Amino acid sequence: MSRSPLRIVIADDQALVRTGFGMILAADGIEVTAEAADGAEAVAAVRRTRPDVVLMDIRMPQMDGIEATRRILGGEGPHTTRVIILTTYDLDHYVYAALTAGASGFLLKDVTPEHLVAAVRLVQSGDALLAPAITRRLIERFARQEEGEAAPLHRDLSGLTPRELEVLRLLATGLSNAELADRLFLSPTTVKTHIGRILSKLDLRDRVQAVVLAYETGLISPGGRGEGA
Repeated sequence: MSRSPLRIVIADDQALVRTGFGMILAADGIEVTAEAADGAEAVAAVRRTRPDVVLMDIRMPQMDGIEATRRILGGEGPHTTRVIILTTYDLDHYVYAALTAGASGFLLKDVTPEHLVAAVRLVQSGDALLAPAITRRLIERFARQEEGEAAPLHRDLSGLTPRELEVLRLLATGLSNAELADRLFLSPTTVKTHIGRILSKLDLRDRVQAVVLAYETGLISPGGRGEGA
């Protein structure tokens, strides 16, 4: 039985970007269900076509990519859709706000075709697009500067076991799953299980949101290693 093609919406105010990305993705068997020139069109397109992934530019007219991401991933949107932010700079200060709004990562607009396709498939599979260390660097730079610009996650951590809190704290310092396994003397499979339970208990989409939450709840602070780490 053949799998259904991965479905995607491309939102960018530059037609050339939409066309170029669309051609690259279509050539790899990914179905572009709709294109959008601004955030409002993106929200409407997602609600209409229910794609797996949205490629979302941040700076667009009418409604920017941050607000569009909030609406798509909010209570009214289809929770299976994931958002990848498109940006010109790898530390664009808007990216932090987009990540707290629920985006699963970001891509630079000069991404290679191979990386574009791989990134879309990675996020669609449920993973996050940012390496933990890059995520930490981004959050450390903007978490305190952007306070109040994006709705904080504010999840209650009391439901986590001591081991899960330890995993979350170390995850937020930028450790990979393999490094977590070495540090905690666990198998990689056990680490993945712990992370999966953390995401489920805190109602988080991926490890990007888990890292953001660790900073916003004070489990770890920018420039620090976290309490008890």
